[in-house]
Amino acid sequence: MSISQEKKHLMIAGVATGIISVLLVLLGNPTNMGFCIACFYRDIAGSLSLHSATAVQYARPEIIGLLLGSMIISMIRKEFKPRGGSSPLVRFVFSFFVMIGALVFLGCPFRMVLRLAGGDLNALVALPGFIGGIIAGSMFLNRGFTLGRSYKQNVVEGSVIQTFFLFLLLFLVAIPSLLKFSTEGPGSLKAPLVISLAGGLIVGALAQRNRFCMAGGIRDVFLFRDTTLLTGLIMVFVAALAMNILTGNFIVGYNGQSVSHTDWLWNFLGMALVGYGSVLLGGCPLRQTILAGEGNSDSAMSVLGMLVGAAFSHNFGLASSSQGATLGGKVATILGFVLITVIVLMVIYRQKKESVHGN
Repeated sequence: MSISQEKKHLMIAGVATGIISVLLVLLGNPTNMGFCIACFYRDIAGSLSLHSATAVQYARPEIIGLLLGSMIISMIRKEFKPRGGSSPLVRFVFSFFVMIGALVFLGCPFRMVLRLAGGDLNALVALPGFIGGIIAGSMFLNRGFTLGRSYKQNVVEGSVIQTFFLFLLLFLVAIPSLLKFSTEGPGSLKAPLVISLAGGLIVGALAQRNRFCMAGGIRDVFLFRDTTLLTGLIMVFVAALAMNILTGNFIVGYNGQSVSHTDWLWNFLGMALVGYGSVLLGGCPLRQTILAGEGNSDSAMSVLGMLVGAAFSHNFGLASSSQGATLGGKVATILGFVLITVIVLMVIYRQKKESVHGN
């Protein structure tokens, strides 16, 4: 059976991303955290003093690289098209709860795959939760849920989020005293700035070029029986697994894993909430970041939702620790499912009502 050109490109992008992810860990990033979109937004929120958890404060260059890499390649390919206006407040709320679910699990879908590739079996518990959340959200997509159309916007509107992160990079390089930095914990573990930024730029460009999305791959299999996007996710896992084995960093087990906990139910439910919210948003945290880089102000709103969600999680004790999920995190996860579902049902009801009146 011949492999389509699109799948070949995704396979190459997945392999490159998996290799870069492990290299970033070898050069200083926390274990199985070469890339973790949720964790990195959490660290950025801390560096901006949006929360006071001293162990997770660092303006991660990888995120800046992802946004700028996406922006640069989209401009080169004439795909930088500012657009927005598609339910921005709803997107903010959904992204807020996606972040809460991710910090209950302690990782985004990207890190879930990297944790699996490192032998962390807690991520194996989370995987069916992620898939289940995507399937539940996809069923609502089948019933007609949509966040509405987006509209063409001006270049200024499409460039605000990139400008913000460019200033963050400037502060990080030239005026670091304006930011906060962890001296211990995950936030203190980092690859050299230039290498982190370069890794983000490369992965950002690859992800923009290949529509890379963790949630989208599983959604397409469920809705369309299309495995194209899933190919990239699989190759990230394969490449990272091979790299971890070669470098002696493949350690199988539940206990003692880096930035992880063994509370299986909340690993499952936390990542289920991430999958649920991501598929309704139209993309996982990585995809939202890449789309924001392309000039999509709706996805930029999702980025802001994740930043605020991260700050809220640490300010109110919702984020898990190595001891497991907190009571607040458990309540917030259930609330996330309920609130997102209520919003979805209200949107579907409104759309059906408008359709009837339109006829």
